Amino acid sequence: MKTGRDVVIAALLGAEEFGFATAPLVVSGCIMMRVCHLDTCPVGVATQNPVLRERFSGQPEFVVNFFEYIAEEVREYLAALGFRSLQEAIGHVEMIDTKKAVEHWKARGLDIAPILEVPQNPYGSTPYQSVAQDHGLAEALDNELIERSRMAILEGTPVSISMPIRNVNRTVGTMLGHEVTKIRRVRAEGHRDAP
Repeated sequence: MKTGRDVVIAALLGAEEFGFATAPLVVSGCIMMRVCHLDTCPVGVATQNPVLRERFSGQPEFVVNFFEYIAEEVREYLAALGFRSLQEAIGHVEMIDTKKAVEHWKARGLDIAPILEVPQNPYGSTPYQSVAQDHGLAEALDNELIERSRMAILEGTPVSISMPIRNVNRTVGTMLGHEVTKIRRVRAEGHRDAP
């Protein structure tokens, strides 16, 4: 997504979360060299190299301003469509005028009716999420890793863990990394209640 219009169209199609990737990077100074994986970013956005990182000229305020303009554009579109909030707009595909797009010569013969179909909602009358999802985090392998690493996390003692990882364990280490980061941040900020 790049614009507020993109957000509104996605909401009308039923989206409740909106991902921005490229645009905020460009706002931060990215020049799209596409060498992120090589650690050679010439503007210091995607690198751990200290020499290259010195070239980074981005400021957090640039990204904040970008998203404030996106939010303003979203508000303008919502007002024009007669909605008071983004949540009110979710799932209202009938508000999308597709005539101009479908009549374009490149779209000739394209049937987008399935995209604009209003789905049956098994959870009641709201077109937005009104029932919490269970992501299965209680059964995640990381819970066992965190327990086995508890002393290492709290006291910095070495730990060695050997256990099988299968293809269903897709994010192994993510929750463990969060626990490590959380304890380090608390200690770095000097909280009195830090363990």
